[in-house]
Amino acid sequence: MQTPNLTFLFLSILLSLLPILTNSLTHPADIAALADFKSAITNPRWLSCLSKWNFTASDPCEFPCGITCTRSNTNLHSRITAITLDPAGYSGHLSASLANLTALEHLDLSGNAFYGRIPRSIFRLPSLKTLVLASNSFTGPIPMSLSKSSSLQKLDLSHNLLTGSVVQSLGSLSSLTTLDLSYNKLTGSISGTLPPNLVELALRGNSLNGFLKQSVFAPLRSIQVIELAGNRLEGKLESWLFLLPSIQQMDLSNNSFTGLAVQSPLVNGTNQLVAIDLGFNHIEGTLLVQLAQFGSLASVSLRHNSLTGPVPAEYCTAKEGVGFRRLFLDGNFLNAEVPRGFFENEDFVGSFGDNCLEGCPASMAICSPAQKPESVCKKQQQHSWFWFVIFVSSLILVDICIVNPLSNILNSK
Repeated sequence: MQTPNLTFLFLSILLSLLPILTNSLTHPADIAALADFKSAITNPRWLSCLSKWNFTASDPCEFPCGITCTRSNTNLHSRITAITLDPAGYSGHLSASLANLTALEHLDLSGNAFYGRIPRSIFRLPSLKTLVLASNSFTGPIPMSLSKSSSLQKLDLSHNLLTGSVVQSLGSLSSLTTLDLSYNKLTGSISGTLPPNLVELALRGNSLNGFLKQSVFAPLRSIQVIELAGNRLEGKLESWLFLLPSIQQMDLSNNSFTGLAVQSPLVNGTNQLVAIDLGFNHIEGTLLVQLAQFGSLASVSLRHNSLTGPVPAEYCTAKEGVGFRRLFLDGNFLNAEVPRGFFENEDFVGSFGDNCLEGCPASMAICSPAQKPESVCKKQQQHSWFWFVIFVSSLILVDICIVNPLSNILNSK
């Protein structure tokens, strides 16, 4: 409910605009809403776009910048369909009166200093297709009314101070293809339902945690780009993630993933995966040959994990004699010799430094920085053998304590 002061302010603006409203190109309700929006912004800079909005001198649809209008044959007045402000450091709360611009399709206020909560009413605009509020200082949770914005195609709220969790029920947003909530303060897991026709999903630079669930991502048949870097996600990355039918780029770096399972694509050439970044996690195990069987995969980063074993020769010869064009494996515990094909390919870009590899001197660009000291490599090898022995011992104990007694009982009957 509006306070009396806000009601009085809105009526005052409306009365001051009365001479314009009675003889205007722009719909009167749009003029009033736009004037209220401007009045909530503090000190527009001289020569900025907003400083040129003079409601007493010209009609909003004739403003020199920031406004796009459309006039249909059935309407007497033009309607404001787009507002795009320049990044001039505009500051203030976002006026809820924007919800009265019922023909608005595009709103871009990025690169400014707007603050406070995002009005819930904005997501109820019936024609809104693009909402870009990136690089401001908005706070509070993402309004639940987002799930009602059925016409929305692109939403970018990145680089703000938003808190809370990702809205759980976004499955009804069938028109949304781009969702960017990166670099906020969002927490919790990625759960619920995501927009089914998403093409790009960016949630990087938050504090999201938990596991990636197949039930959440598998329905995304059109997803091409997934960016989840810089969170607290954990667990083992399973094959289904790399076999999403339209996936091309995936950045899961700077998380806490511990394992990697990859199956070869069932039909050669059907997978479109081009680049994956799994760097700066806690992934253990050996490098998987199956990665080389993704026909379009050209760039792989697994730097700064806990990988051991050799670099598969298939990584430089699998695809018609040509392997990955970009391969970053520095900061692991890989051993043995680097396949010579990497040194012979002048177009190859990558790094094998800071491992336990042989024949890879730091004087060579792709072997920089220097390999780990021998003492560190031996300690890691002993650590790996220790856990291998523990694993084998546990299997033997299971066989002795459970399988054999059960077998003896069955045989005695």
